[in-house]
Amino acid sequence: MVAKSAITVAGGKTNARISSLKSKSPGKTGKSASDKVVRDSFTMPTKEYAKIAKVKNACLKAGFQIKKSELLRIGIALISDMGTEKLKSAQAKLDPIKTGRPKKQA
Repeated sequence: MVAKSAITVAGGKTNARISSLKSKSPGKTGKSASDKVVRDSFTMPTKEYAKIAKVKNACLKAGFQIKKSELLRIGIALISDMGTEKLKSAQAKLDPIKTGRPKKQA
């Protein structure tokens, strides 16, 4: 299965999973689109991924447990408030990586 991004791709098509969530009305169930969850995958360098474990351990030492998905959701919430110029500056500091699944080693 290929992970799709939520951004618009060439030809003006958007991610079907995100579009279908936005287009459905709350309807008879009374649940909003935000009540549904989406599974996705991503690629990141090992050193950056290890930081997730460090933050989780720091939270445990502080007396509470946190999940990776919660950390990512908190990060997205903070990023959404920082503005596009700061976001662009932060992106420029990242090392570029090859996206997609790594090839299996024999």
